Amino acid sequence: MTKILDEPKNQVLIVDDSDFNVDALIDALGDDYDLRVAVNGETALKIIGKVVTPDLILLDIMMPGMSGYEVCEALKANDATRGIPIIFLTALTDVGDQEKGFNLGAEDYIMKPFTPQIVKARVDIHLKLKKYRDHLTEMVAKKTEQLAHAQEAIITSMAIMAEFRDPETGAHIQRTKAYVRALAQAVNVKLGKFVPQLDVEILTNAAPLHDIGKVAIPDDILFKSGRLTREEFATMQQHSSDGAEVIRRAESVTGTNLLLQTAREVAESHHEKWDGSGYPNGLSGESIPIAARIMAIADVYDALISKRPYKAAMSHEEATHIILYGDEITKPQHFDPLVLDCFKCINEQFHSIAKTFPD
Repeated sequence: MTKILDEPKNQVLIVDDSDFNVDALIDALGDDYDLRVAVNGETALKIIGKVVTPDLILLDIMMPGMSGYEVCEALKANDATRGIPIIFLTALTDVGDQEKGFNLGAEDYIMKPFTPQIVKARVDIHLKLKKYRDHLTEMVAKKTEQLAHAQEAIITSMAIMAEFRDPETGAHIQRTKAYVRALAQAVNVKLGKFVPQLDVEILTNAAPLHDIGKVAIPDDILFKSGRLTREEFATMQQHSSDGAEVIRRAESVTGTNLLLQTAREVAESHHEKWDGSGYPNGLSGESIPIAARIMAIADVYDALISKRPYKAAMSHEEATHIILYGDEITKPQHFDPLVLDCFKCINEQFHSIAKTFPD
């Protein structure tokens, strides 16, 4: 016969320097909860998360050393402990004292001298509420993850559709995503601060749509085996504006978000150049979105190392030299100097990525 294991008891931490109060709480709660005791605030902060991970804390306010208010404030300021419910135990009857505790994030107050049945009822209620909140948080996290996967799948599908119209690019999607991730991480480190426009995951997931506008380019231009004429190249340049328009229309239907906004900026501006000589809008310097400045180097590098009907694939060393020092077409002044410096530092990562995702 299979033995049904009992559900583990909720762990409750009592923080109180009074033996009388602690003994009374143990008598009231000991049969139903896993009780732990800390005799002061300093000890409580040292053991929470290391020795004990309480589901709820019963916290005295008036203690030697740190007050209960200070302990509560420290716990609520820490992401790891912010969600632990705190019930103050206090002989303070002033409404202002209670208001202070609630403002610091406490869930409840129990006045001394307390009745064991009331303590047990309050503890039980707040543990049930915590379980419900944790369940909701878990559900939201799962839904958010599912939506993120769905969004990424849709974006990847759109990018693959564009790649089908430009079969020479092969594993271009995987490579450019990885280039962009590595370069964005390097730029964030170089800046030494978090830049909202440089959210690495957002930019990485937006990167596959940089050439979505190629779906609108006529076949005789897109698949031409030789170099394009001036007129044909002008038509090819329209893929930047067309790509931005595709995403802009999607935003008008579904509403915008940071991912679509970033994808639109990358699609429209990844051929802009730092010196203003790019297209479609002739933007220069920091007027070019940072996401597009990062995409620009990733896209140029991959174009250089990839075989085309009109050129052979270059080696990593050749491509890196051209980006850093220029040739008759590509110039270092085309790129954001900071992003270019980051590429110089991590270009071997690009080489490794290219070998990981060969055509």
